Amino acid sequence: MILVTGATGNVGRHVVDGLVAQGRDVRALTRSPETAGLPDGVDVVRGDHADVALLEKCLDGVESVFLVWPFPTTEDASAVVETIARYARRVVLLSSIAVRDDVEEQTDPIGALHAELERPIERSGLEWCFLRPGGFAVNALAWAPEIRADGVVRDIFGAASMPLIHERDIATVAVRALTEDGHAGSKYVLTGAEVLSYAEYARTIGEVIGRPVRWEEISREAAWRKKAAQGLPPEFIDVMLDGYASLVDDPAPATTTFEEVAGVPPATFREWAADHADDFR
Repeated sequence: MILVTGATGNVGRHVVDGLVAQGRDVRALTRSPETAGLPDGVDVVRGDHADVALLEKCLDGVESVFLVWPFPTTEDASAVVETIARYARRVVLLSSIAVRDDVEEQTDPIGALHAELERPIERSGLEWCFLRPGGFAVNALAWAPEIRADGVVRDIFGAASMPLIHERDIATVAVRALTEDGHAGSKYVLTGAEVLSYAEYARTIGEVIGRPVRWEEISREAAWRKKAAQGLPPEFIDVMLDGYASLVDDPAPATTTFEEVAGVPPATFREWAADHADDFR
């Protein structure tokens, strides 16, 4: 049995599908089982894994855990890891590319959060694998209302460039790490293969849906307000905007990790846009 937390999230849903396709026994943890829409045969359990008492019940008979941490702090993380370690043998954590192994103290708050999740897992005695994806292509769905309305993406740092990764590719690596030997102790830095600017990504969406999409640069203040209205935590917004600014002159590099693990190239952004075309029409 494999327990998938965050089972209806962007990555978790693909993890469930990949495991089911292999004929694995899957238990899915979600806050809303009635609207989960997960495949037949999946054992769907209501709740979240910060509830240690519930988590303990979910872990009965579980060998491997896909762990997502959707909470803004690492409170209860050690207790969650200790509980997993009492039952399971293997854990795969969805971490972040922001974690740096070459510093003693993380300066990026996103990196700090995920490093604080990684540490108790490394000490737990579990067989672990950390997935550290970079930019998620699925975050471009935040542009969907504007693209549907008038074909304009209004945001900041359109010249910022990075290799966005399809959420399904992250899940592909997760499924391998959950079901195969040979991944223990790995820290997989996952990206797409193409280093494009955000303005180019927006234009690609337009090409896929068959009508032009253009980028309109806005001020930092306007971008801050927009991202706050989208529900992003205020303490992360400045860090995020500073990160985008740095990518204008120093684009994030692509890694070959996905292809090395999966044996095939990662999906292109055009392929991702085609998969989500209806969201932008």
